[in-house]
Amino acid sequence: MSTPEASKTPGGTVDEPAERGRKPALRQVIGAGVAIVTIVAVFAFLLPRIADYHDVWAVMSKLSTGELLALAVATLANLATYAPPWMAALPGLGYWQATVLTQTSTAISIALPGGDAVGLAVSYGMLRSWRYRSSAIAVAVLVTAAWNQIVNVTLPMIALVLLLLTGGSSPYLLTAGLIGIAVVVALAVMLVLALRSDQHARWLGEHAEKVANWGLRLVRRPRREGWGEASVKFRRETVGLLSRRWPAITAAAFLGHLTVFGVLLVCLRVTGVTAEQVSWVEAMAAWGLIRLLTAVPITPAGVGIVELGLASALVGFGANNAEAVAAVLLYRVLTVLPPLVLGTICGLTWRRHRAPEPAT
Repeated sequence: MSTPEASKTPGGTVDEPAERGRKPALRQVIGAGVAIVTIVAVFAFLLPRIADYHDVWAVMSKLSTGELLALAVATLANLATYAPPWMAALPGLGYWQATVLTQTSTAISIALPGGDAVGLAVSYGMLRSWRYRSSAIAVAVLVTAAWNQIVNVTLPMIALVLLLLTGGSSPYLLTAGLIGIAVVVALAVMLVLALRSDQHARWLGEHAEKVANWGLRLVRRPRREGWGEASVKFRRETVGLLSRRWPAITAAAFLGHLTVFGVLLVCLRVTGVTAEQVSWVEAMAAWGLIRLLTAVPITPAGVGIVELGLASALVGFGANNAEAVAAVLLYRVLTVLPPLVLGTICGLTWRRHRAPEPAT
């Protein structure tokens, strides 16, 4: 006969694997609850305090055919620049394959809790099915992620400098600039430490292996070996890629971010926020600051937080309340919904886009 103690270890504690399984599930439930509460609070209570939705709709309903066309062109330009960073970081990857890859992973990161990790796993599986080497995929992931973060913090810094040169000032932007400098320095130091020599790469790999095996021993999983030599190979491949293609990788990363900003700028102008109210420098400063603050998403794609923060910043720079909220809502729809729809379609059809020849 079973007893309550049958589900416990000899020490009388709850079975550890079951407890470990419950903890991630509980964290997911709590995270989902926080996200839902945040989104409801922003759209039901906080954003209407900035501008009444009737006034916002009145602004949007006045858009002309030419203005709608300008929004469509900006949106298409943004979608078109998802692929180049991966094409630069993974030689041999074609534009259409890179588009399918990036749109699918973007849709997953928007739609699912912990979507970034899931999207990364899906991207890896897609590239392996297209016969790319694991090491080349790992290098591409590292490089695109690192350059994405560098550009993400560099643009607010550039905007801050331009704003100060034109006579503007903002304590929030100054804080963002200091944060950006710290992040760029930290990323640069980590890259230098990881890539400066084979000996250092081997040392990092061996110590990472020890830490991983310590954790694997706790969960009774097989130990791992060979991380030191793998780190050396990884380092050589990364250095080789960057020595050949860093200009293309950098240009593609900046282009991808700037087309996103281009959508916001077009949204501002078509909704009536003039350059006299909010210049492109001020718009970039506000946009960059919010992107920094939402680097760790509380809600999927920062829904609610981005809208509230960006609208507040634009109003602070001089935009009319209703026009600022209308511009931000348009911007968010045009940068979230198209990738979500296109990524879903790509995710359902990606197996049809195989490499015609074995990829390097």
